[in-house]
Amino acid sequence: MITIIDYGVGNLNSIKNMFKKIGVECVISSSLEQIGKAEKLVLPGVGNFGHGMLQLEKSGLIPLLNERVLKEKIPILGICLGAQLLLSSSEEAPGVKGLSWINGNVKQFDITKIEKRKIPHMGWVDIKVNKQSKLLDINNHDQRFYFVHKYHFDNVDTSCVLSTANYGYDFVCGLEQENVFGVQFHPEKSHRYGKTLLSNFAKI
Repeated sequence: MITIIDYGVGNLNSIKNMFKKIGVECVISSSLEQIGKAEKLVLPGVGNFGHGMLQLEKSGLIPLLNERVLKEKIPILGICLGAQLLLSSSEEAPGVKGLSWINGNVKQFDITKIEKRKIPHMGWVDIKVNKQSKLLDINNHDQRFYFVHKYHFDNVDTSCVLSTANYGYDFVCGLEQENVFGVQFHPEKSHRYGKTLLSNFAKI
């Protein structure tokens, strides 16, 4: 059973509905019991890094999530803000510590490099897959996803970089380290491409 973690941040039903469309059973829950028996986890999120970590801390789930992800090694997929929380810190919330499951931080787009492009970055973008993965196919060059964000992953070890995209300059948009996966884009808004990604995650 896949459990979508409810910590008060993000549009959870849209993710659940996409799983339903591909015939994958999942539940939305903030229950320690449910999360404790989940086979896979999804950490969603929309909004501010500091607020996201505050809500996660208030939920009381972090010790259990550390146990399940770091020790039991169950697969987890972070989406958008949920993926940013996998890292150590963010320029958006100085002094706020992330989950630190993957070394790296989050930074705002450099406006000096994106020319006259708008922030937030919104819309469909082709991605480049950097390594073979159970989540994304390195040999498939037709993979496009929908983005809505002002911040992106930065200073991530190259071994953890799953995919990149370009918005004035190349930036990391996908992470993978053992059982921990994170994507800056929204698979639940990405039609057939998102269905394929979520289906692949369900099969891990």
